[in-house]
This record gives sequence, C-alpha cells and structure tokens, in this order.
Amino acid sequence: MADVVNVGVNLDAFSHAISGIQALRSSVSRVFESLKDGMKNRETLEGREKQFIAEFQDNLQAVNRDLNELERLSGLVGRPSESHPLHNSGLLSLDPVQDKTPLYSQLLQAYKWSNKLQYHAGLASSLLNQQSLKRSANQMGASAKRRPKVQPSTLVLPPQYVDDVISRIGRMFPDMTIELFRPNGTSAVLLVTLGKVLKAIVVMRSLFIDRTVVRGFNENVYNEDRKVRKLDSPKSNIGVTDHATTALLHYQLPQMPDVVVRSFMTWLRSYIKLFQSSCQRCGRFLQDGLPPTWRDFRTLEAFHDTCRM
Repeated sequence: MADVVNVGVNLDAFSHAISGIQALRSSVSRVFESLKDGMKNRETLEGREKQFIAEFQDNLQAVNRDLNELERLSGLVGRPSESHPLHNSGLLSLDPVQDKTPLYSQLLQAYKWSNKLQYHAGLASSLLNQQSLKRSANQMGASAKRRPKVQPSTLVLPPQYVDDVISRIGRMFPDMTIELFRPNGTSAVLLVTLGKVLKAIVVMRSLFIDRTVVRGFNENVYNEDRKVRKLDSPKSNIGVTDHATTALLHYQLPQMPDVVVRSFMTWLRSYIKLFQSSCQRCGRFLQDGLPPTWRDFRTLEAFHDTCRM
C-alpha cells in the first residue's frame, strides 16, 4: 500500500523546484547587493571598473543559470490531477481562508491512517486463519468431551534415554558427582554432589525437573535404609534452594528437555566457587555474613542477593 496519495504531482521534482526558487532568489539578491556596493576601492579607476564589471557579469550569469534550471524543473513537476483523492472533500484544499485550510490536511492524514489500518487488519486476519485455534463455542460441545487427550511425547521418554542423558552430563563435569535413584517407579531422583561445597536433590519427571533442594555438604541426605530423605527445608539454608527454584522457572524449553537439564546443571556447577567468588557488584566476599549466592542465568557471574537488583 502506498503511503503517499497520488495527486498527479512529482513530489521529488517539486522539492527540487522549491530549492531552485531559493537559489534564484539568492542569486538575484547578490546582483542587487553588487549594484548597491558599487565599485570597491582600488588604486586606479580602471581597476575598480574592471572588477565591478567582472563581478556583475558573474552574478548575472548565476541568475540566468538558476532561471534555466527552475524552468527545467517546472516541466517535471506536472499538473495536479483534477480528481481529488477525497472526492468533494478535496475542494477544501482550495479554500483561501487560512483557519479552514488545515481541515483538508487533517482529513488526508485520517484517510492515510484508515488505509493503513485496513491493510494491517487484512494481514492479521490472514495469519489468524492460517493458525486456527479451533476453540469456538460451537466445537466445545459433546464431541469435545469424547475427544481423546493427546499426551505429549516428551513426558513418556524411556528410562534408558534419561539415564543416558544424565550420564553424558556427568561426564561433562568431572568435579560434579551425579547419583541416580528410582525409588518410585520410573521417576528419577538425582543426588548431585558439587565438590566439597554442597549437595542438591533433584526430583525429575522423565526429563523434566520437578523440584530441587540444595543442602550443605556435611548434611546427611540419607535415612537409615540408605534412601534419600524427604525434601524438607535444609538446615543450612542460605538461599541457594530458592535461587535453584527460580532457575527451574527460567530454563524452560519443553521441546528440548535434555537441553534444559544440561543448562540447569551448568548453572548449578557455577556454585563450585561459592565461598571463593566475590560479588561482581560490590566486590565483597561476605554481606551480612553470607557469600554471593546468586548466579546470573546467562553469564553465571556471582552476586549477593541484594546486589543483583
């Protein structure tokens, strides 16, 4: 859709013609200024006359040159079309009264915007028709109740595939030990030991991480029968569990769950220097007796919980 309404006038040539009129007026002004100044002071009368004649001829040639250029551009401008784009409303542009003249320009601007609105509404309609959601009230009747629910294929991955993904992640990070348990059927529970810094219990549903609890390295995570304890609040809670929960909400890619698990484990591994890294904002190791427990999701830089804001 053209943004400029075609009125039969070459707007580019019209703009150059206006510049040509300005140049012609400037050259004519220089002619009269030369006549006003007269002959400038020279040593001899002959020298003053020669200089005046030369300058006057140059100014006249400039006027002639600008006038020829303006005549050439006037032929390129063209004539306005007799049919006005807004029909009878276009006659408002011929009104000589100054306070009524802007009415036509405002109508013309409204006409352009209405055309744009119609054009974009047509594009939106075509896109919505291509991606029909099929959730109208007519289709949510009795037939919708009998329609079987389609389960996502990523939720029923075989346990062998999950074990293979976890083993590959474990080989990527030698300083992080990952133990896999299956206490209740096919759902996996990971016990992640990060050096001598912390331990994390990761509950998974297929390849989706459901919950994470971070404990201190010296905390006992097993009960009497060598099973992982229930996910209660850790004794040494310094906020890492809350940050891990936030990370689970950040790393979401349902179509590629293995990438989500690998990204989360990469983020968790950044805590290997929990007590050795200084805050990137304030530069201190401790604030209110706590190390920088927040890790940026993109750069993995360390921040205190109050410094990251």
